[in-house]
Amino acid sequence: MDLSIVIPTHHRPQILRRTLDHIEKQTVREKLEVVVVSDGPDDRTAEMIQNLSWSFPLQYFSIPKSQQGAARNAGVQKARGKIVLFIGDDIFLQKDACEKHLRTNEECRMKNGECAILGSTMWDPHVGITPVMRWLEETGWQFGYSKIKKHAHDFIPPSLQHRFTYASHLSLPWKVANRFPFREDMTLYGWEDTEWGIRLRDAGIHLFYQPDARSLHHHRIELNDSLTRMQTIGTSLRHMETLIPAFDRIPRGWKWYAYRVISFLPTMRGRHCHALMKGLTK
Repeated sequence: MDLSIVIPTHHRPQILRRTLDHIEKQTVREKLEVVVVSDGPDDRTAEMIQNLSWSFPLQYFSIPKSQQGAARNAGVQKARGKIVLFIGDDIFLQKDACEKHLRTNEECRMKNGECAILGSTMWDPHVGITPVMRWLEETGWQFGYSKIKKHAHDFIPPSLQHRFTYASHLSLPWKVANRFPFREDMTLYGWEDTEWGIRLRDAGIHLFYQPDARSLHHHRIELNDSLTRMQTIGTSLRHMETLIPAFDRIPRGWKWYAYRVISFLPTMRGRHCHALMKGLTK
């Protein structure tokens, strides 16, 4: 088995089905398997998978309710592929995405040894892209692909790569995924990817950006959704500080003051800064 696609999910059988249908269209589907891990028991998802079939091998099981990192770790333990591709349950892979991941992993292995491959993710236009979704994409407040365009088809500098280790669309050798599991003591949303990326970077695992491995993120976000998410990210950032005192993402000094000033502005950035600071000071 060349590739194992590991998908954590939580009570979203309908969108998961569409994600699996996109995997069915992959140009290298005969070389892959899918491991779906339900974060908590989920009868509806289990029933959906039991009643449908795809041409690729599919493993499905649940773990006690935890969080995405724990679900990914459990999936890696069941995976049989040489390469593991992590995606979200709402990530629609374009038909040659898996082929691109396999090819790029092999090319990087031959030239540079073990590395991770970051694919590209854009909003799915079929959900109806809202103003806040467009702003998040353009500014990098959710996915910062706009900030790494100059590193396309190349390695992201080690000083930056941990900020772009997006486990919603990233592949790496099974041996690396097994050696560097996600932390399972992070109970709040946000930052588990960044912390994981720091450990990969410190171990000398470089991150290659392959924009030709394309996917669509099928998730509509309204402004209130984004602000709630941003407050949670602020709260989880404080939690990260208790776990890892050297974690470098909390604004300090003049940056803290700048965030405070911006948070009073009635703009998209100002409202998101306000939500982030509210989470940080909660």
